[in-house]
Amino acid sequence: MHWMKHVASTFALLLAACSNSSQSPPAVSAGAVLQTFSPLEGSTDHVGSAICGQCHQQASRDWKGSHHDLSMQPATPDTVLGDFNDTHFQYAGITTRFNREGHRHIVTTDGPDGQLASFEIRYTFWHYPLQQYLIELPGGRLQAFGIAWDSRPQSEGGQQWFHLYPDQNLRAGHPLHWTGRDQNWNFMCAECHSTDLKKNHDAASNSYQTTWAEIDVGCEACHGPGLAHAQWATSPDPKSRHADASKGLSVLYHERRGATWQPIAETGNAVRNVPRTTQIEIDACGRCHGRASRLLGDAIHGRSLLDSHRPALLDPDQYWPHGQMLGEVFNWGPFLQSRMHQAGVTCSDCHQPHSLQLRAEGNALCAQCHQPARFDQATHTHHAPDSAGSQCVACHMPKTTFMEVDDRHDHAFRIPRPDLNQTLGSPDACTACHEDRSPAWAAEQLVAWFPQSRHRGSHFGESLHAAQTGAPNSADRLMALINDASRPAIVRASALRALTPWMNGTAATQVATQLSHADPLVRIAAIEALATLPAAQRADLVADRLADPILAVRLEAVSALAGEPERHLPNPTRAAFERALDEYITTLKFNADR
Repeated sequence: MHWMKHVASTFALLLAACSNSSQSPPAVSAGAVLQTFSPLEGSTDHVGSAICGQCHQQASRDWKGSHHDLSMQPATPDTVLGDFNDTHFQYAGITTRFNREGHRHIVTTDGPDGQLASFEIRYTFWHYPLQQYLIELPGGRLQAFGIAWDSRPQSEGGQQWFHLYPDQNLRAGHPLHWTGRDQNWNFMCAECHSTDLKKNHDAASNSYQTTWAEIDVGCEACHGPGLAHAQWATSPDPKSRHADASKGLSVLYHERRGATWQPIAETGNAVRNVPRTTQIEIDACGRCHGRASRLLGDAIHGRSLLDSHRPALLDPDQYWPHGQMLGEVFNWGPFLQSRMHQAGVTCSDCHQPHSLQLRAEGNALCAQCHQPARFDQATHTHHAPDSAGSQCVACHMPKTTFMEVDDRHDHAFRIPRPDLNQTLGSPDACTACHEDRSPAWAAEQLVAWFPQSRHRGSHFGESLHAAQTGAPNSADRLMALINDASRPAIVRASALRALTPWMNGTAATQVATQLSHADPLVRIAAIEALATLPAAQRADLVADRLADPILAVRLEAVSALAGEPERHLPNPTRAAFERALDEYITTLKFNADR
């Protein structure tokens, strides 16, 4: 967690090698170069963002001050934004006080036993629009304090303390109380706010010795370990440098290289000049910008998201039936539903990868692909130019507020469907702004404005909602959705999971065809659906997935086959079962703190 010392010549060598990449690297011996670099303390192969920034200076400048850079910091007078000048806050009958003792920030509040005690703030957590604080408890636990600082300007209601669960009156013993398990940083938060994190939970003592290479989200959090890359950059052998296409990195972000978006006059939209055949960025971003459970603590850079995580599907407690986010699902799941994803859009088409800022402001961002002469007009928006309602995001990326003050745009880029409110109870972008109007009014307006729109009629949400409410024709509707190749994989996977209560022989035959689907989300959901079948039939259908190339699929398969079905496995698959079972046990041990 502290920087190892590097000799000063490191920086000169890196600058010379990277700024003159077409020329020969400095003439130094390989031994001298390798001795120059030492991993950061707590890591075997991470060198730190300061080293990366010696060559990648613009990227480093962009990253400085970004949400990634400020995701977590030691609590100092320079990093703490909250008012600790003997202020207080009332919640659930407890008066919490915030004070400073020299450079230390102290909060006096109800502790694990419910009694008032004083605790030191160890780290800041997040930066804007709110800042939380981490307090250390015994057993190596860092806990996220439930009273946060609203860091927005005072004119927007900020610059004050507030509670993240204002209506729940949480007391010690509740899992959401700041001392409870659902506010434990080591399990809940650490992976996505630090670099090269090692959770290091000891099940015997139920304690942690968590370490990290960098306290924030640094370069290597996304690009992978940098030691081999730094050695590649300063290699004295130009032939070996140019022969190594990986440049010593475990992942290369090349999906946008050579890609352009070509306008289509007839539609006003654009198409990618070459198909996007991978989702390197989407998987990398999805590790933190998606709702998922962590399976392993191993290195995951450059591999499928499902080789390290089990993402959530469109579960009814997290999504509205039509797919809009309900719970804190972040952006990965909504984006996978979108036509943008199907068209080949990736995260950095819209977001700067280092500063995290948008590539353009307002409607100019969408105008990269959607011709403003057609769409950024009152004839399309039906709102006054430059008004809030004329912004593309107002209709196509409705906001949901989390953590009381954090407005997040839904990334499914959906067409407003206020007509679904009557059948699904789903919110819509129109009445989110026009609160004095009804969804029926909004639906009538859209028909009047766009009488020939093809974005009406049946919606996948109706089939999912039918299953959630136990409608008698649910199985047929779900099967039609599952077999509709035009639907996003996450939607089809969600339909497979919802089909489970209606599983029978006829359905099983059709579901089994999805076990070889190209998308691992669909394969996992197909296994889930088939897990209700008799043991022998289950073993016959699912056995091949024990050797699936994706970890999350193998784990689902061994879970479905453990116990009675295992006895029906043919001998050739028993070795695969044992390997998958070992992986399953490893994931259980990794998550033993839960």
